[in-house]
Amino acid sequence: MKGNKFDYEDRLVKFAGESIYFCKTLPKNNIGRYYFDQILRAAGSSALHYGEAQGTNTIKDFVYKVSNVVKELKETRVAFKVLAHVNLGDLELRKKLINEVEELIAIAVKMIMNKRK
Repeated sequence: MKGNKFDYEDRLVKFAGESIYFCKTLPKNNIGRYYFDQILRAAGSSALHYGEAQGTNTIKDFVYKVSNVVKELKETRVAFKVLAHVNLGDLELRKKLINEVEELIAIAVKMIMNKRK
């Protein structure tokens, strides 16, 4: 997940894309389809919510939209942890994505804290 660490939107977009690649490694059964859909929605929504946040007019609205980013990222993180527990999907990509989602959550939380000052 290399690249410009300071361009948060690009990192979210790349995270959503890499999550799709990961989901393609899941089994094609009910479990795989369920987590594919969950991760696809949550990872993609995090990038979309951040796009909305950039167009806000007030600090309150920005904080609300970025809080939604955090919520979606945390949902994605839990899905990856469940899959890690049952050892489903590409191991190396899953590890990279778990690391990246942790960093993305930390950055978003810091943005929220900075705006609330």
